[in-house]
Amino acid sequence: MIELDDVGVSFGDVTALGGIDLRIPDGEFVTIIGPSGCGKTTLLRTVSGLQSPTRGRVRLNGRSPDEARSEGTIGVVFQQHTLLPWKTALENVVFLRRMAGKSPKRADARELLSTVGLAGFEGSRPAELSGGMKQRVAIARALHLGADVLLMDEPFGELDELTREEMGIEVRDLWRRERKTVLFVTHSVPEAVLLGDRCVVMGNDPGRIRTTFDIDLPRPRDGEVFDADAYQERVATVRSSLHADQ
Repeated sequence: MIELDDVGVSFGDVTALGGIDLRIPDGEFVTIIGPSGCGKTTLLRTVSGLQSPTRGRVRLNGRSPDEARSEGTIGVVFQQHTLLPWKTALENVVFLRRMAGKSPKRADARELLSTVGLAGFEGSRPAELSGGMKQRVAIARALHLGADVLLMDEPFGELDELTREEMGIEVRDLWRRERKTVLFVTHSVPEAVLLGDRCVVMGNDPGRIRTTFDIDLPRPRDGEVFDADAYQERVATVRSSLHADQ
């Protein structure tokens, strides 16, 4: 479980987050959406331990973010894939596990690459892969770490719309198989509704949680969901909330 109790983050006189309270049970997929500058990335970095809160407390299964990260139970996927350009896809996947002091499992890494649609590309370096393929490697790397919690910061932000939709469906399918706890930041309302069990809408001045929506669409959610009335209605509801008081 991810627990945030009255979490605030300030940078000098600027308050990026003001009093965030949030509970995410094990195995839940939560999306976060909000206007630029509302603190979405700061919130994700605080959960990961890359940013210390000014006030409040963050716990992941009862541990601090630093403890959880040192144990390799947090996997982070950024908008930039951060792959090592001189390593192959397979070597990039096993790299984080080795850095966390865990023995790499190359057979498992190959299976993960196959699961994300990269069978046959194990020996390819990042320069030989498309943007979507690089993000698939980054996701496989986070999963190979053995992390219980996946934190994803706009991982599809640089992809074209079609590839973005395909990647969203793939991530949702991976989540159904792996049942990780996922916190996913996005600027896309349709993406937030497609992926989330819950959608957290943030506001700014300072960054805060404005409201939360349960996304009770049936699963699995494949490409046909985009034309469903229930999906379109939820997208409209979340978008309306996002633009309220702007």
